[in-house]
Amino acid sequence: MTQAEELSSKGLEGLSLIVGMGATGLSCARFLGSIGADFAVADTRAAPAMLPVFRAEFPEIVSEFGELREAFLNSATRLIVSPGVSVKTEAIAKLRQAGVEVIGDIALFARVVNKPIVAVTGSNGKSTVVALLASILRADGRSFGVGGNLDGENFKPALDLFKEEQKDIYVLELSSFQLETTPELNAQAVALLNLSQDHMDRYADATEYLSAKQNIFNGAKTVCINLSDPLTLPLDSAVRTVRYKTQDALEDGFGIAEVAGVRSLSFNGRAFLAVERIKVAGEHNLANALAASALAHAVGVSLESIASGIESFQGLPHRCQWVAAVRGVDYFNDSKGTNVGSTLASVVGLGEHFAASTGGRLVLIAGGEGKGADFAPLVPAVGAFVRKVILIGRDANLIAHCLERDSKAHDIAFAQSMEEAIELASNAAKAGDAVLLSPACASFDMFDNFQHRGDTFAARVRENARKDEG
Repeated sequence: MTQAEELSSKGLEGLSLIVGMGATGLSCARFLGSIGADFAVADTRAAPAMLPVFRAEFPEIVSEFGELREAFLNSATRLIVSPGVSVKTEAIAKLRQAGVEVIGDIALFARVVNKPIVAVTGSNGKSTVVALLASILRADGRSFGVGGNLDGENFKPALDLFKEEQKDIYVLELSSFQLETTPELNAQAVALLNLSQDHMDRYADATEYLSAKQNIFNGAKTVCINLSDPLTLPLDSAVRTVRYKTQDALEDGFGIAEVAGVRSLSFNGRAFLAVERIKVAGEHNLANALAASALAHAVGVSLESIASGIESFQGLPHRCQWVAAVRGVDYFNDSKGTNVGSTLASVVGLGEHFAASTGGRLVLIAGGEGKGADFAPLVPAVGAFVRKVILIGRDANLIAHCLERDSKAHDIAFAQSMEEAIELASNAAKAGDAVLLSPACASFDMFDNFQHRGDTFAARVRENARKDEG
């Protein structure tokens, strides 16, 4: 028997109106249908992608597509809003102000789940930390489910986890869009990994963005704190915390210890895994490993299992993923670097690694849809670690102007395609260098999504590697 068959519609009396019929909206419909709850569906689009599937599965359910009608929304006891729909939409905001409950799929999940939740948010590193934690839990023999704001083949809406056999623990990757409709998560352990400017096309300012992220703290039993980023601190000082820091060892938390020239992950000052045994490169991935360690410790996993899980982790596609070496130059696909903070972490992480190991520098391929971001935080890292910047996409000129405002001259070139960008980068790179695709932008001006962008990069690099070998 699956969990869905054991759950009831208690607490969901009245009509639930799902707003947004994408993959998440469809998961809400399936879940509500499985527990016999009364629901209807609306979408601002006349023909959302999941509409044929929805109508085939729920031919009797009332639905409206196109402009949101206030009268239809008013018929609902609550709105269940998909992450792709802004709660600032006039009709939704009006009902929210009037006291109508507005929640999302994660709030619905939290309301009915009866096993512990471990949740991760942050501007960067969420997917890697979740995947590291999954590897650790697997090494510890735990039964777990993973869902939420995942991408590609790993995508699974949280509510779809109820279609499976019940697990001992649930690990959720959460976006700000999901958290802004999650008033109470009540998780066993949470981490807000970091915060850098993102989604400024949807939020008024960085404070509003942070406020959405901080909903992850609501009801949390343990908060894992990144001491290198004060914005990750919990709002309630009384909550239990597990601390971590990448710069040095901690006597009461996770850190980096150095003994006889060997750097290791440490807990309470004691080393438990040499950094050289970790397969994902860059200082930013040490922070990801420490965050996963802290979350695992918060749910009772041993240091032995933490070390084993981290050591066996191979990394995720499109996240500082090594692609190939061509003529002494390493190529890395970080297409998931869709905001400034993510690209900054990759440039510094890989830049420090290559400076120390080969004396090399980076050639950075960046650009795309900037989402209203300020690219100024990239300037010092580009100056310190980058030999040349190749810019692509709609906001290439914005990035160039930002770099050119710096007193230090930066070597910048423009490309009209990924193939041209790789050719320019290959010509600029020297043996011992690395070419890094980390756009700091969304991909939709030139590609279907960040996976398509990364796959295009990787395919051309591998083709060049084959030609070089031949």
